[in-house]
Amino acid sequence: MSTVSPEAAAASPERLRLTEIFLSLQGESRSIGWPTVFVRLTGCPLRCQYCDTAYAFHGGQWWDFDTILAEVAQHGARHVCVTGGEPLAQKRCVELLRRLCDEGYDVSLETSGAIDIGPVDPRVSRVLDIKTPGSGEVARNLWSNLPLLTAHDQVKFVICSRGDYDWAKAIVAEHKLTQTCDVLFSPSFSQVDPSALADWIVADRLPVRFQLQLHKILWNDEPGR
Repeated sequence: MSTVSPEAAAASPERLRLTEIFLSLQGESRSIGWPTVFVRLTGCPLRCQYCDTAYAFHGGQWWDFDTILAEVAQHGARHVCVTGGEPLAQKRCVELLRRLCDEGYDVSLETSGAIDIGPVDPRVSRVLDIKTPGSGEVARNLWSNLPLLTAHDQVKFVICSRGDYDWAKAIVAEHKLTQTCDVLFSPSFSQVDPSALADWIVADRLPVRFQLQLHKILWNDEPGR
C-alpha cells in the first residue's frame, strides 16, 4: 500500500484509491459461486437508493498497481472482480483491468452503466448495471454503452417493483439485449419478494437469468465477504 502523500499519490499514473481487496465467493453474475478476488475501488458518482456498498463512497487508501497485483496474486484465485463504488470513475481503472488480463486472470468489471465502457479491455467481462426507475438514478444510464456490448459481457437489472420489472422487460426488448449477452434480473433486497420476480419471469417466458445475491444469503451483506 502506498505511504506517499495523498497529493503525490493522486498525481501518479500508477495508483488507484481502494477501499478493500478480499477473497470470497462471487455472489452474482455469470461466475456466481467461484472463489473470486474482489478489488473494490473507492468513490461513486451515483446514489442508488438500494446501494449496499455506501461505505466505499469515501475514504480508502492509495495503492500502486504492483502492490494491487501482488495482493491479488497471494489469494491464489483465477477469478478477479473489479468493483466499487463505480470503478470507472477512476480513469486509471482501465489500465489495472488490462494488467490483470495480462496476468492471465478471468477478469470481470461491475459498473453502473453511467460511464463509457468503450476503453475497457475486451478480455474483461463487463457487468453493466442498467438503472431502473426504482433505483433513483435512471437518468444516469448512458445508453450509448449498449451497442458496445458483446457476448462476453453481461447486463444486470435490479428490480425494485412490478413497475421496474415491466420497464426492464421493455428495455430488454427494445435493445434486443438477450441477442447480445446474458441478461440478469435480481430482486432488490427487502423490496421485491424473490419468488414474485421468479413468477413474473416464468409467466412471461422471459429469456433472462434470475439471480439472488449469494453473499447476502450466506453472510448477510457483511463487508469484505
